[in-house]
Amino acid sequence: METSQAFGLAHLWAQSDAVIRGVALMLLLMSVASWYLILARVLRQLRARRHEGAVEAFWAAPDLDTGLKRLSTQAPDSPFEALAQQGAAAAQHVRRHNHGTTLGGHLDADEVITRALRKSIALSTAALESGLTVLASIGSTAPFVGLFGTVWGIYHALVNISASGMATLDKVAGPVGEALIMTAFGLFVAIPAVLAYNAITRANRLELSELDAFAHDLHAWFATGARIAPLAERGAQAGADTRTAAGPLTSNGAA
Repeated sequence: METSQAFGLAHLWAQSDAVIRGVALMLLLMSVASWYLILARVLRQLRARRHEGAVEAFWAAPDLDTGLKRLSTQAPDSPFEALAQQGAAAAQHVRRHNHGTTLGGHLDADEVITRALRKSIALSTAALESGLTVLASIGSTAPFVGLFGTVWGIYHALVNISASGMATLDKVAGPVGEALIMTAFGLFVAIPAVLAYNAITRANRLELSELDAFAHDLHAWFATGARIAPLAERGAQAGADTRTAAGPLTSNGAA
């Protein structure tokens, strides 16, 4: 009992050298950085969930200015608001400068709006992916940092045991067990970082797909003045048009 109480984290820290302490501090910094990024992204995802109805509210608006105001109210500082604002600014720029009197004064509205939307998506993608490199680096290197601390600790423990001349099991198990704690610390830091990286990557992929769909709808609206209807709505509209067209023909035939 006394022997087991003599070993532990406090004993490892007291008996360790600068290398072991440096590894421990590095793992601590990695853990703090990863958990900071994880919590920041969790808070961002919670805010994004509250913005789910903002896009539909935008399309339900009677005009563009009202739709932009709804986006700024329901989804402030979101990629969807930035995309709509950028597209509206590009369309206004085309209307303002596209005089068409000369070749130099003619602007391709489709190209200007497309580039503006692509720029907004690129900026949003960069913002969504910020911090992922740090998480990936921590998840891939933390186990090896902990393993290095373990190897270094076992090496010094064996050197000290060899110098004392008491190579019994109880003298070896304690220092070696203490050194293995560094590997456990490395896994403790790496596992949350890897899981968070995978979850954040999946959430970003879903959000970017929704953003890309919104960009296509915006491009269609700015180019044609109408949003592209989903296939189900177009099928229903085509059926309604067919029934409308069939009515007069039947009545004429009866007449």
